[in-house]
Amino acid sequence: MKTLYVSDLDGTLLRSNQKTSEFTNSTINNLVNKGMIFSYATARSLVTAKKVTSGIKAKIPLIVYNGAFVIDNITEEILIANYFDESVMSVLDELFANQIFPIVYAYIDGVEKFSFVPELCTDGMMKFLDSRKGDIRTNIVNKSDDLKSGDIFYITCIDEEGKLKPFYDKYKDRFHCVFQKDIYTGDQWLEIMPITASKSNAIIQLQKLLNCEKVISFGDGKNDIDMFKISDESYAVQNADDELKEYATAVISSNDEDGVAYWLEKNF
Repeated sequence: MKTLYVSDLDGTLLRSNQKTSEFTNSTINNLVNKGMIFSYATARSLVTAKKVTSGIKAKIPLIVYNGAFVIDNITEEILIANYFDESVMSVLDELFANQIFPIVYAYIDGVEKFSFVPELCTDGMMKFLDSRKGDIRTNIVNKSDDLKSGDIFYITCIDEEGKLKPFYDKYKDRFHCVFQKDIYTGDQWLEIMPITASKSNAIIQLQKLLNCEKVISFGDGKNDIDMFKISDESYAVQNADDELKEYATAVISSNDEDGVAYWLEKNF
């Protein structure tokens, strides 16, 4: 029976220093060489995900942008893509009308970009953008309508909780929305993606692509619940949210103790 093993990244596969350990890197590289089918699923982009997992050299598919894409770790070929349709334009218009000017991710003329209007950014957005200085995807635009360019696949709003919550309530059934505080900064985020873009859907798509009969997943946050629900087995790290643990097959060692890698080494 072919099994697909999928781990969340931040708080799960990554240690608190936002990197995979040498032990995790070597364990995954060795087990993939022995035939393990492994992937990680993250809200991060390919660029930032590969930066924090640079020691993982194995040829594996990566689920990035919360499931908007599945991309080959080595060739960086897009294996699966989930874009918005035209309905995204009315979403952006409504956000603009309420003084919310997000960071918008899109392929523009075939090149991945994240666009923003510096003068309209919140403090939380600027903190995030400062952490991405030098990123080749940076696309500074002059006005909000310029945020509508290209094939859009991800919208990130970082603002006051009270300002964003009504839009989460409005869009959560029409799109895949994640409404949570950033685990590193405490800033409130609202991420809006196509309804087809989720960790769980990307896993199902990948499972079908790779002809795997079984899925085993690992996670730490409430946003991993949907992933756990479609898995045959699911394991929460010790530092995970208590609500996620209720959905887990079992609880394993924490991210800072390389819980996922030790479980894989023992059980693959």
